[in-house]
Amino acid sequence: MDPKRQAAALFRYSLIRELAVSELTPAERGALVAALAATDHAGPDGRRVTVSPVTLRRWLRAWRAGGFEALVPAIRHQPTRTAAEILAAAEVLKREAPKRTGAQVARSLAEAGVGNVSARTLQRHFARAGLNTRADGRPPRALGRFETTEFGAMWTGDALHGPIVAGRKVYLFAFIDDWARIITGWRWGLSEDTLRLEAALRRGIESRGVPERVFVDNGSAFVCGQFHRALAVLGVRIVHSTPGHAASRGKIERFFRTVRGQFMVELEARGGSRDLGELNELFGAWVEGVYHRGKHSEIAEAPIERLKRGRRLRVPTPAELREAFLWAERRTVTKTASVSLFSNHYEVDPALVGAQVELVFDPFDLTDIEVRYQGRVMGKAVPRHIGRHTHPQARPEAAPEPRASGIDYLGLVAARVAAEESRRIGYATMAVGPDTGPGSHGQAEAASLAAIEERPNDHAGGPERNQPGLFDGAEGGRAS
Repeated sequence: MDPKRQAAALFRYSLIRELAVSELTPAERGALVAALAATDHAGPDGRRVTVSPVTLRRWLRAWRAGGFEALVPAIRHQPTRTAAEILAAAEVLKREAPKRTGAQVARSLAEAGVGNVSARTLQRHFARAGLNTRADGRPPRALGRFETTEFGAMWTGDALHGPIVAGRKVYLFAFIDDWARIITGWRWGLSEDTLRLEAALRRGIESRGVPERVFVDNGSAFVCGQFHRALAVLGVRIVHSTPGHAASRGKIERFFRTVRGQFMVELEARGGSRDLGELNELFGAWVEGVYHRGKHSEIAEAPIERLKRGRRLRVPTPAELREAFLWAERRTVTKTASVSLFSNHYEVDPALVGAQVELVFDPFDLTDIEVRYQGRVMGKAVPRHIGRHTHPQARPEAAPEPRASGIDYLGLVAARVAAEESRRIGYATMAVGPDTGPGSHGQAEAASLAAIEERPNDHAGGPERNQPGLFDGAEGGRAS
């Protein structure tokens, strides 16, 4: 073995041997990794070096998988030149959509069968060609590291401003699990409001279960009382980030950068999306087929693979889920045993006059309202005047434009008439007879016209005496 490579392996082992102790808890091992990363060490060549936590964990995984030999650095081979054709195709993709990252261009080339090339090679090539710049011109941000120790310990949620679809701007609400990096719930919608936020969270809870806590910012949708009620019913703790510190939500911010660099750039390159339904369908396919299955740079594995090792969360019953996402408003019952809600008027139990009650309802149906007092159900509110059937925020998504039928009525009529004319002309040609061709029909018609023209004009001069006919016989008889 090369002495330099052996010295490097011994140096690596000297750093991770304490981490490999099986009695360490995850918290103790994490603290030790942080301490080693914060200290400089004498490297194999005597120079002082520092080693990042990611590198330390990678060396530890290598040692566990292959022992000391796995710590020996691989022999560096002379890199091969990338074919000029591949780089030329990469330039075309980058110029076509400047927001494409090197990694996305590499994936596109591989998917199209052009060739395989590393993202780092493409980034160097783009830098030489003057193409390696961010679309917004801002330098990348450095985000601090933090990670929970199990699935469902914390979901981070946020909203992303998306493209224009069918003439309207759309927004993406998404939740990411801090440990597995799985996108647990998401939804594209036409509004950045609580209803669309709850729809994204509900999707995640239905499919993945109930998390311990949710970490969100201080946007209006996240501080809404209805959203807090849903989490309280499900037993989920809500934590708001400090205003102005987006770095604390680094994982969801990083996912949104991936959405911009991989999904939205390709959506723009294909000409956008026809409607909101198609956008959600395309995004779902990309999340499940690409993002969840691709190797994540921070956890060194695909999110779907890490999820398989995670714990199972409690999935609420349909009744629990429905109760969680009902909305509620407090009203004081008037002396006439009535309450009003968004210009609607309802009658309630007269025993509740003067009491403050809770009206629980589906925001999409204000005709069915349950009255509760101090946690007890007090029956239904009887509608007396309904002027609004849905909550003011319960605006339905715009219906997709109907697809064209593909039926050209006028074109079909024109084709039918042309076919009928063609058949009629064909029958007229067949009526001339089998011994006449296309030209003979015209000759026979001309001969008939000539014969008619040779006949005397009955109206002008009357019948000639020498014209053969019935009168010849009669005149001959009289002459004799």
